[in-house]
Amino acid sequence: MLPSYLTVKGYGEHEIVIQKSRFIAFISRAETEEEAQEFIQKIKKEHWNATHNCSAYLIGENDQIQKANDDGEPSGTAGVPILEVLKKRQLKDTVAVITRYFGGIKLGAGGLIRAYGKATSEGLTATGIVERKLMAVMHTTVDYTWLGKLENELRSSVYSIKDIHYLDNVEIQVYVEENQTSAFTDWMTELTNGQGKISKGESLYMEELVQ
Repeated sequence: MLPSYLTVKGYGEHEIVIQKSRFIAFISRAETEEEAQEFIQKIKKEHWNATHNCSAYLIGENDQIQKANDDGEPSGTAGVPILEVLKKRQLKDTVAVITRYFGGIKLGAGGLIRAYGKATSEGLTATGIVERKLMAVMHTTVDYTWLGKLENELRSSVYSIKDIHYLDNVEIQVYVEENQTSAFTDWMTELTNGQGKISKGESLYMEELVQ
């Protein structure tokens, strides 16, 4: 699992008009090629009367699945420019469909490349980009006498409290970046004079909007 990566917030759409042609960007997250293909087919079905439904997707931790489709536009003028924008933004697990309704004015190869690139870029911005960070849930169990001090220290630190369980002892659950678990354990051990029982729980991704 990657320590962090960028992807789209979720579903989004955005329309621009260039030389009377409508370019509508449909953006979504897709974690498998099957999800990406289903999304593309859904848009094609909804916009069956469009002149073109061009698409591209980038999937996998190492971008191992990359596909681009010109859907009838001149080769290399639509699908690849869409894919290039996804790469330039360093996105993962993302699919984009740019639906074009022809407005009667031909754009030429260069014009098409710019139009599909612009539609994709603006569509991504409208959808929103998130950074997903891999976090470990660290559990610290202490006597109740430590609770006030630990809460204060945690709330003024870089760490985020997930939950506090009030049992025979108090258990504080904290989100910690995977690569900072050792530093957190050392810090918490020092804060509790070695009296805290510290263990690592599940790992999960947390999302933060970056643009």
